Amino acid sequence: MARHRMTDQQWELIEDVFPEPAATGRPPVNPRAMMDAIFWRMRTGSPWRDLPDEFGPWKTVYNHFDKWTSDGTLDEIKRRLLQTIVDGDGVDTELWCVDGTVVRAARCAGGGGKKGIPRNRMITH
Repeated sequence: MARHRMTDQQWELIEDVFPEPAATGRPPVNPRAMMDAIFWRMRTGSPWRDLPDEFGPWKTVYNHFDKWTSDGTLDEIKRRLLQTIVDGDGVDTELWCVDGTVVRAARCAGGGGKKGIPRNRMITH
């Protein structure tokens, strides 16, 4: 699983995004472990319920993902990590690619109508 985990250098870039845990209430979860679990899920594309047991309960990870998505934490993390790649010349900012994949739709979706016998056939002689 090591390839799905953040490096120490990446963690140092984002660790100050997470607030200090409260002194009272439930014991806090390790935000680095939660981020590793979220990255694992995003990289593999598997369902949340298939999260390996080493990351903890999938529902806990999903709840943190949902909270961090809605409050902008994940956007800030993405911005910071992407900025280090751009600053390190890992991305050519002048090159943009557009996916040229063609997805065929049904004929009726394009206005061609359905197959069948026309109801009002014009007869010409």
